[in-house]
Amino acid sequence: MKRAVKLLASLLVTFLFMWWTFRDTDWATQLTSLRSANYAWLVPYFGCLLAIHLFRTLRWGCLLSGLEHVPFRKLNEASGIGFMMLLVLPFRLGEFARPFLIAQRSGIRRSAAMTTVVLERIVDGIAVAAMLRALLFFVPTETPEIRYVKLVSWLMFAVFGGGLAFLLFGLWQQQRTVSFVRTTVGRFAPSVADKVADIVDTFVGAMRQLPNGRQIALFFLYTALYWGVNGAGMAVLANAFDCSGAAPGTVCEPMRLSLFQAYVVLGVLVVGLMIPAAPGMMGTFQAATKVGLTLFLPAAAVNASGLAYANVMWLCQTVQQVGLGLVLLSMGHLSFKDIAGKLDDKDGEAAAPSA
Repeated sequence: MKRAVKLLASLLVTFLFMWWTFRDTDWATQLTSLRSANYAWLVPYFGCLLAIHLFRTLRWGCLLSGLEHVPFRKLNEASGIGFMMLLVLPFRLGEFARPFLIAQRSGIRRSAAMTTVVLERIVDGIAVAAMLRALLFFVPTETPEIRYVKLVSWLMFAVFGGGLAFLLFGLWQQQRTVSFVRTTVGRFAPSVADKVADIVDTFVGAMRQLPNGRQIALFFLYTALYWGVNGAGMAVLANAFDCSGAAPGTVCEPMRLSLFQAYVVLGVLVVGLMIPAAPGMMGTFQAATKVGLTLFLPAAAVNASGLAYANVMWLCQTVQQVGLGLVLLSMGHLSFKDIAGKLDDKDGEAAAPSA
């Protein structure tokens, strides 16, 4: 029953975002854009996606090194399967897959591994919010969407910055932080106050096992490479939709993204993907990409080639993540159903540190 409610809620979110995204779509022109696209650009784009996976895996290994050095094969297996489950499970429940899988392949406790995942998310949130806010200073202000994007960038920076400040305070004053959590949570939910406080205590304690300075420096280097290749790949893929392959007499709305514009669209996309949605992040992905493209392209291009671009990009990322995850599942003789079932069984244990 619990799974059914989660699935129905996520499908409703996806339906609403899909309706909003495609309500003004010029389907004929969009199909023309898809037919005339130069799909040779998919080759370098898939190369970018594989590089993104590599950098994400290596930087996670840097954080885990403070706990234990994990061989790349085991690290890659946990990452590839975990990222696949993050994509296909609703409401981002797949975030718990990597800690679960790495705990099976090393001596690292699942709660400690979850700490590294949360730190990744905080660093990514602050980095993307700062990048987006800085780039928006150079975006023309004529479009009405720009003020909403600016507002969301500030909110995103405040949320993740506040999370980082809380963790730093916890490292400095662990007992005071635990007491504060126990007191504040106790006012609203006395029955769970001690449990939440114990989780925070364990979480902050795990943070004290951060890696050495060299590994931290590598972590930030891989983070920069990860986001750098992400935006560059989006600019590369956009070249496929310049309508250069359109047949004579057909109507095709061309689109092209500069590197600067691609990074802005990437920032908006990251914000959109934070909204819990159905498996595959369908709907929120297309809607966020559309909002980002609207900042630079006319509506006719956005609702035709722009949405064709968003759909192809979503499909490429889905194929890459799911395909790699399935290969690693097969090589490890693992069962998707078995892993997902164990995640659900321990949902309460992992969810609290994630929050």
